[in-house]
Amino acid sequence: MADKHYDIIIIGGGTAGMTAAIYARRAGKSVLLLEGETLGGQISASPRVENYPGIPAVSGMDFSDRLFTQVTDLGADFELDTVTELIDGETKTVITSYGRYTASAVIAAVGLRHRRMGLPMEEELIGQGISFCAVCDGAFYRGADVAVYGGGNTALQEALFLADICNSVTVIHRRAEFRADKILVERVKAKENIRLLTDCTVTALDAVSPLAGLTVTNVKTGAEEHLAVTGLFVAIGQLPRTEVLAGVVALDERGFILAGEDCKTDREGIFAAGDCRTKEVRQLTTAAGDGAVAATAACEYLDTRA
Repeated sequence: MADKHYDIIIIGGGTAGMTAAIYARRAGKSVLLLEGETLGGQISASPRVENYPGIPAVSGMDFSDRLFTQVTDLGADFELDTVTELIDGETKTVITSYGRYTASAVIAAVGLRHRRMGLPMEEELIGQGISFCAVCDGAFYRGADVAVYGGGNTALQEALFLADICNSVTVIHRRAEFRADKILVERVKAKENIRLLTDCTVTALDAVSPLAGLTVTNVKTGAEEHLAVTGLFVAIGQLPRTEVLAGVVALDERGFILAGEDCKTDREGIFAAGDCRTKEVRQLTTAAGDGAVAATAACEYLDTRA
């Protein structure tokens, strides 16, 4: 069977990837959007998005659904499939778990994956007490005592969501000050059933399944405390999903794609968009901006070769 050819293949169905698909289709290019896991990316798990211009408040899932409707209404093809290999050349070849496609240009919008704690029993307890998404799994812990590990916007949004359905929520953060937006910090502090443990890290998990508790250690004093929680929601950062790009485009020491504000990589015809590229600000708005820039650059690249 011959490879199906597109003008542009976009790897990743988050905000950056779907925005790129919209811009590319509006420019008249044939587009295939590939996503291996969750359509919408990380934002789809957010219970409430309040910082996107023009939309005072929307759930991450609704936001993603609206974007996807735009993509499909414009005629882009979509496959829920994992990319296993990208072969660079005059024509780009994208190999997936179930197919093989070629394109004249590729936009990598592969996003991020959750950073692990690096503790014994961690992997075994994922889905058995450890979660990365309160919206997805919070209902399983209704009325229970749980903990959230992290100090950014995601961690505090998780804590606020859980506080409405759980008996108690303990927020564990390794620094004295939270990195989250001030408005979120104030909301968390106002919740009576949220306890804040700062200058602390999670150092051990009860080695049973499901989770029965965890050990927290103060980074300044070394004092330990055992928390009898049945749920731990981890939000300690993310790493780029760029394994398939290794050896194809240049990556930095952390695995992010080396690409500037023009979204161009060191390889002609391959562009990077969204959280997976090197940049300072990783927000919903910058993901959408990257998608627009990468698609425009890819279209210009194609037009100069026509």
